[in-house]
Amino acid sequence: MGAMFRSEEMSMVQLLIQPEAAYQSVAELGELGIAQFRDLNADINMFQRKYTSEIRRCEEMERKIGYIRREIVKDSVAIPDMPEEIPRTPNSREIIDLEAQLEKTENEIVELSENNHALLQNFMELTELKHVLEKTQVFFSDKSNVQNLEATGGEAANDGKPLGFVAGVISRERIIGFERMLWRVSRGNIFLRQATLEESLVDPKTGDSVHKIVFVAFFQGEQLKARVKKVCAGYHASLYPCPNEYNEREEMLRGVRTRIEDLKMVLGQTQDQRQRVLLNVAKEVPNWEIIVKKVKAIYHTLNMFNVDVSKKCLFGEAWIPTDSLQDIKTALVNGSAAVGSAVPSFLNIIATQEDPPTYNKTNKFTRGFQNLIESYGIATYREANPALYTIITFPFLFAIMFGDLGHGLILFLLGMWMVLWEKQLDKNKEEIWQLFFGGRYIILLMGIFSMYTGFVYNDVFSKGMNIFGSAWSVNYNTSTVMTNKELQLNPSEDYSETVYWYGLDPLWMLATNKIIFLNSFKMKLSIIFGVVHMIFGVCMSLVNHNHFNRRVNILLEFIPQMLFLVLLFAYMCFMMFFKWIMYTAVTDEDHLKPGCAPSVLIMFINMMLFKNQEPLETCKEFMFEGQDTLQVIFIVLGLICIPWLLLAKPFYIMFKRKGKAAEHGSEVAHQSSSNHHDDEPMSEIFIHQAIHTIEYILSTISHTASYLRLWALSLAHAQLSEVLYNMVFTIGLKNDSYVGAIMIWLVFWPWSVLTIGILVGMEGLSAFLHTLRLHWVEFMSKFYEGLGYAFKPFSFKALLEEEETD
Repeated sequence: MGAMFRSEEMSMVQLLIQPEAAYQSVAELGELGIAQFRDLNADINMFQRKYTSEIRRCEEMERKIGYIRREIVKDSVAIPDMPEEIPRTPNSREIIDLEAQLEKTENEIVELSENNHALLQNFMELTELKHVLEKTQVFFSDKSNVQNLEATGGEAANDGKPLGFVAGVISRERIIGFERMLWRVSRGNIFLRQATLEESLVDPKTGDSVHKIVFVAFFQGEQLKARVKKVCAGYHASLYPCPNEYNEREEMLRGVRTRIEDLKMVLGQTQDQRQRVLLNVAKEVPNWEIIVKKVKAIYHTLNMFNVDVSKKCLFGEAWIPTDSLQDIKTALVNGSAAVGSAVPSFLNIIATQEDPPTYNKTNKFTRGFQNLIESYGIATYREANPALYTIITFPFLFAIMFGDLGHGLILFLLGMWMVLWEKQLDKNKEEIWQLFFGGRYIILLMGIFSMYTGFVYNDVFSKGMNIFGSAWSVNYNTSTVMTNKELQLNPSEDYSETVYWYGLDPLWMLATNKIIFLNSFKMKLSIIFGVVHMIFGVCMSLVNHNHFNRRVNILLEFIPQMLFLVLLFAYMCFMMFFKWIMYTAVTDEDHLKPGCAPSVLIMFINMMLFKNQEPLETCKEFMFEGQDTLQVIFIVLGLICIPWLLLAKPFYIMFKRKGKAAEHGSEVAHQSSSNHHDDEPMSEIFIHQAIHTIEYILSTISHTASYLRLWALSLAHAQLSEVLYNMVFTIGLKNDSYVGAIMIWLVFWPWSVLTIGILVGMEGLSAFLHTLRLHWVEFMSKFYEGLGYAFKPFSFKALLEEEETD
């Protein structure tokens, strides 16, 4: 957890690497994943850089692997998932061998594909010819063909010449237009016979199933024959030779059938060979893809390096975590040793005015919480990281709104399921699922905290639990209790004055004024937790001021901010606790009278307005002696904090500038670099400070009220749960016979679906978003700038994970 308190300290380093060791050294750094390289050739076109040709070689290998993968998928051959153990980066010789292997594999698959395509094309043509010979037997045996042609009244029908014909196959969807076009070009002098093929044929080009029709067109004259062939060509109809005589057709049909059987055998052998090749290749494809991606990434990184004039050394610059300097040096030594370079590589730390990137080390537990913070903005370099505290405050504030032991248990089981089976569930790379799965530990903690607050609220699926008994007792006789439904319990007589051991007394779940009581209780609870949360946020600004050596801001900003928040709003919280302790239902001369407890809200409003309220004759306006004087002091001090915030810092900067000496310039510059507005003109500083002061003063008031969403959503969740229980589940409880048991079983399922869908799903999402807003706005705005940029090192692991997600 200590690593999450603030981002890692970063250093800018310069790498001096020999050209022969550059590839292997960068490969070692890619395995480490702790160096973010700067592009030193930003003004040079990508096509003019040193390693562009190597990148093109990698892209060509990617093309070949993509083609191989598509062919494997086309034949429904299973490709293994990405291996858990990532293959090592190959050396230069192994890259050449891989290129040769890919070239050989691609040529082999292309040759097999072309042969297979040719065989399939031949098979389809023979199959179509077989159908033409089979179907046309009926056409030629039918003597009505000539009569039908003569009946059309054609010009050449009676000149004594024999009928000509063409036979072929056409797609079913084209037959209507084909027939219409033949009619038009022949002026009705063509007689067309057709028969539909019962079985579909496979198109060798696309692999799709197509339905076709056999046709024979009868006509007279060579002129019509030429027209018919042109129409057939236009409609992509396949024409086949068909003898006039029956015996010739039968002999030809036997020969075609024999050739089809032989071709089926050859096709089977070809497909078996193709399957064997693809099965062997499929095992290697994931490794090939990883290797090529790594090699390509190495050359892209090397293109960010500068080459010195003598071309004997490569210069690179990178941001690295300061505590990883030794790891970088070791990687450079290993890279040089791998190629046997006699000249070692060097690493120098260089000074820079550039802001370093922000790098927060995380693990699978803390990564989800860090993502919540970085969704708002990447932390400014080395400022306090809110994610550390969000691990506790986020699920706790969520649980205040979602407090139900039963609903919390559902969330807990969901989170536990994702945690225990995370290796299997992580294989699903869908974007929405990965977003949900990444927050599995957040869901787990939200469920645990919701179970805790549900136990405090004494609420399980809108029903209470009587575990420790009640501190209330009914002091009426049995007949009165059974006949009078409007009886009320008197706190001074029916309450034992013993505080319930833990959480809410179960009797409150039966009270008619339960909502009134819970309203008051949860409202005050929300304000208390809200003020504590904001005070903690202001305290974190103290940590930032101290770390960035802006200690003068402690006096000029932190103290007035804290005083304003504590003297007004923390005082209001104190009065809530004071009222709970001092006011009871007991009446005697030494204690305050019952019914005289003043409203904390009215008292706070009167305090802000310097207004007094006339109390009842037997009651007092204030809770303790001297409260009115103390409140005036607090208000005056709070009002003093406003001009303090507004003017103190600008006047300090102005006097500092007037009295600074030359030797103090560096110190002022250092302060300005940490506080971006201090080097602006004084008019801008006054304006900025005025905006900052107005924002803080008004936001303190609005943010305090904003925490009332804890009360509102908690009350809404509890009431919605109770309404769902009363309107759905109680249907099965109203019948005390065996039918009631059946009804309970029947209504349980819609009640469960509505509970999970609405109360856990929709209400849980609503509470999650409100909790997120409380952290982003009400808490983090007190100290978090979020003006940094993320550390994105050159890492093979991150590269492959990103590619897999895409």
